[in-house]
Amino acid sequence: MAERPYIVGNWKMNGTRAMLAQARSIDRAAQNLMKVEVALAPPFTLIHPVHREAEQIGVGAQDCHPLPDGAHTGDISASMVADAGAKFVILGHSERRQNHGESNALVREKGTAAIDAGLRIILCVGETEETRDDGKAESFVTRQFKASLPETLASPEESLTVAYEPVWAIGTGRTPTVEEIGAMHRAIRATLVELYGEAQGTAVRILYGGSVNAENARELLAADEVGGALVGGASLTAESFLGIVLAAAERLDQPA
Repeated sequence: MAERPYIVGNWKMNGTRAMLAQARSIDRAAQNLMKVEVALAPPFTLIHPVHREAEQIGVGAQDCHPLPDGAHTGDISASMVADAGAKFVILGHSERRQNHGESNALVREKGTAAIDAGLRIILCVGETEETRDDGKAESFVTRQFKASLPETLASPEESLTVAYEPVWAIGTGRTPTVEEIGAMHRAIRATLVELYGEAQGTAVRILYGGSVNAENARELLAADEVGGALVGGASLTAESFLGIVLAAAERLDQPA
């Protein structure tokens, strides 16, 4: 695991102002767990309210449009989410790729827009169950990763986080084995080093996501090259999410 693990909650299409109490609880607890970097990505409507509540945790967005402005009804630009208080944006999540038909090229354009707006990006990649069963998971994910990256990243260690989320494990309760997770993270790490060199390539954190919860977090965070977690449903309450944050903190205290 990276020296300071990164635990990010993706609230997806969940949350009203009533959930600000959960964000407050997460933020207060994070102030006592400084060895872990904690962040939340609420829906667009809650970015600014969560940002106002947060003293310790990072706040981000779940998506952005590739253009800075224009006649795009219902869309939100990267500069708009930055203005609302977001510091990062999740891009390329499988639910966006599948439900909205987002291509690698579109994800790349959104990433470029986010970087230009001063945001960090969490770039999601992952394979379907069919691809894994065909023995093509690692080659598929590394190709998807390369094709989805913004064209230029001056400082990848400062602007990029990668999240590996096998499509078949998201929200299903199923997870890959620790060995499978480690193998995929090593493949992504090798690709980062290939693209950016040893120093910068090893500094980028790679998160695991896909049915992460307080019960399995310790085991998953122990896999090779896992620098944290992108958490879905288990991030909706402070109790369940903080169990994962605590697992990351405890993992740091264990001997290598």
